Amino acid sequence: MTLSLEATSTRPDPSGEIEVKPPRTLPVLWISAATVAALVGLWSLVSSYGLVPPLFLPSPLAVLRALSGLTLTGFVDATLAQHIAASLSRIFGALGAALILGVPAGLAIGTSRWGKGILDPIVEFLRPLPPLAYLPLVIIWLGIGEASKIAVIALAMLPPIILSTAAGVKSASPDHINAARAFGASRRQLLLHVILPGALPSILTGTRIALGAGWSTLVAAELVAATRGLGFMIQSAAQFLVTDIVIAGIVVIAAVAFLFEVVARRIEWRLVPWSHHR
Repeated sequence: MTLSLEATSTRPDPSGEIEVKPPRTLPVLWISAATVAALVGLWSLVSSYGLVPPLFLPSPLAVLRALSGLTLTGFVDATLAQHIAASLSRIFGALGAALILGVPAGLAIGTSRWGKGILDPIVEFLRPLPPLAYLPLVIIWLGIGEASKIAVIALAMLPPIILSTAAGVKSASPDHINAARAFGASRRQLLLHVILPGALPSILTGTRIALGAGWSTLVAAELVAATRGLGFMIQSAAQFLVTDIVIAGIVVIAAVAFLFEVVARRIEWRLVPWSHHR
């Protein structure tokens, strides 16, 4: 009797050594997709068996219908696209203001003793404050128009951008700085051509964090005399107990935030590819 054994994990090498194949691993994307599918399936079971009343937890199908209705007919006098456009205009307006103020402030903190002494206490004062804490004061100063909404979101975005810029400046390569000085670079040239490009990966990372902070502040900002926006839509639906619209709005906010993260990472890979190989 002869036995035939087929090796699945090893095979002989021409040099006489045995080559061991690495075990196959399941991709992370598949694991994440299976997790989401399991959660949606559990949600469907809970809603179909009536374990939770539909007023508190509508079924996934009801949420999909609400999304379709938001896209086609809208809610509170605006379609879903108009609500998203209003929110995005506030987010990007606040991001532009935060970058214009935050990057120079971070550079000043990272490069100047005077800049650190003056600006660091202000940043540390703003950093732990929740946006709702200074929302009434911003309304008193700027009124209930778009300026107050953009200002509240920008204030939430400022600390991450300032702190990441300052950290990027401090992590600049001393060899590059000394080489630029050896070639006679002025302080301005050193800042623009050595320090700022070296800090760019940290600035982009801080921008990603700031987008998350600003997006989470959006709902609070749109509580004040807004007529359009995702946060306004969710708050209006909650007042009338339209739970499927509330959940649909939350799903849209999460989807847009995920899209922000994907686009920001693509931009970071495009602008600073060397930072991923450190």
